[in-house]
Amino acid sequence: MTRFLSLRLMLSAALLCGAWTAMPGGVAAFAASATDTETANFGICKSGGGTNCVVDGDTIWYRGSKIRIADIDTPETHQPRCAAEAARGAAATRRLHQLVNAGPFSLQSINRDEDRYGRKLRILTRGGQSLGELLVEEGLARYYEGGRRSWC
Repeated sequence: MTRFLSLRLMLSAALLCGAWTAMPGGVAAFAASATDTETANFGICKSGGGTNCVVDGDTIWYRGSKIRIADIDTPETHQPRCAAEAARGAAATRRLHQLVNAGPFSLQSINRDEDRYGRKLRILTRGGQSLGELLVEEGLARYYEGGRRSWC
């Protein structure tokens, strides 16, 4: 409950102070800062590898590297366990696609470089704020706590 209240307060302050911008179509996103230098035109990956594309709600291909967003977990879109997971995963994928195409962002390293699947582990931020945290606030992701947990 405390985390939720803290996020609400941060989001309210960001809105009041102009740290958020409204994107075309009413999509809200954090405003980029001078340190946000990563940018590309992202598509959606259907399967396999890709260049600058969104695989699902917590994985992207960027400049030849597969990147797992380290601070969140989203529902599976490839082999979902139920219809609700598939629908929620598709929504998370669409939203991440909007966010990475909304402007420059940064990739922050964590205490591990890669996961066991060879994906780079990074936190995506814009204006110092985690894009994963935004997905959690919007109900499209949860904080990653290790292991697999059901979305069904």
